[in-house]
Amino acid sequence: MSAKQVLLIIGGGIAAYKSLELIRLLRKSNIGVRAIMTKAGAQFVTPLSVSALCEEKVLTDLFDLTDETQMGHIQLSRSADLVVVAPATADLIAKLANGLANDLASTCLLATDKPVLLAPAMNVRMWQHAATRRNYAQLTRDGVGFIGPDKGDMACGEFGFGRMAEPEEIFAAICAKFAGGPLAGKSALVTAGPTHEPIDPVRYLANRSSGKQGYAIASALAGLGADVTLISGPVSLPAPSGLRVIAVETAREMLDATKSSLPADIAVFAAAVADWRTDEAANQKVKKQATGFIPKLKLIENPDILAIISALPVSQRPKLVIGFAAETTDLQQNALAKLAKKQCDWIVANDVSGDVMGGDENQVVLLSGGKIDQWPKMSKNQTAHKLAQIISDYFMEKP
Repeated sequence: MSAKQVLLIIGGGIAAYKSLELIRLLRKSNIGVRAIMTKAGAQFVTPLSVSALCEEKVLTDLFDLTDETQMGHIQLSRSADLVVVAPATADLIAKLANGLANDLASTCLLATDKPVLLAPAMNVRMWQHAATRRNYAQLTRDGVGFIGPDKGDMACGEFGFGRMAEPEEIFAAICAKFAGGPLAGKSALVTAGPTHEPIDPVRYLANRSSGKQGYAIASALAGLGADVTLISGPVSLPAPSGLRVIAVETAREMLDATKSSLPADIAVFAAAVADWRTDEAANQKVKKQATGFIPKLKLIENPDILAIISALPVSQRPKLVIGFAAETTDLQQNALAKLAKKQCDWIVANDVSGDVMGGDENQVVLLSGGKIDQWPKMSKNQTAHKLAQIISDYFMEKP
């Protein structure tokens, strides 16, 4: 992706500090970055910091005579492959939606003929305001892309949607726009959701998994350029665009789908596979008896998909096998035991004693290469993008 260029517009807001990490991620992947800073943006991060990371002059003034003798704002707006605004303030969004151009940033946005990606950042009330919603709807109709905003605590002390997406999320979205990325040429399979093990035609054994974490991981890997197959148990989530999705119900179906999707470079087993199934599912609905008789269910163990794939010969085994450990007690101890028993490469362990299953946030511990890395609580999307970036770093070090 060395030929790709991003024009990054940094708006005014506390989230502007995240733009520095975004620039670092882009340059690490050999994506060129030219930056425009609004006057407000320069109040939060210095042009010198941005310039040092971009290795390019930072532009701030529409009426810079040296640049404008060559119609600099037109050249800027056309020379990049993608224009990214991060943070995209309510003011910048309003200007673009209404065709206003009174500074360098808004002029370039109006003059560009390239795709535009906005990463909004503002107070939750500003994001919910009717004017902002109208502007968002108009820009969506105009074909402008959005990443975020996320939900969470804000610098103003309020909570809700309005936080700028994390740099890893924006980076993944940029890579998706370029249809490439650091994982281009790598294949990945991800399992997600629960499995349903039938008792009879209307009843089944299952768990509370929503599939949100697995779906987010599949999307994040695809955003970094991987060719992703998502093997999904029954969930109520929309299928991510651009992925192959194989729908299954039972653990045995998931194992068959996994085997048929090999070979793969990366395998992430985020599905909450039912440990047991009935020995023999009834062909007809099991009816209640007048005597109060309760039928006995004979349970047998389901195949251990993670252990089976981890034990494959080197020629068939994915280069990186990652399992999940959902625990309610002794998180690290149980995760370490699972890592040793399953013989996978990494384990992502999380405490599911609260509302993690079905919720939008997660707090995990990553066990990899003999290291134990405790992550802070974050959204499942943020967790997915962080994991995808670590996977990308792994393959950059060990191609």
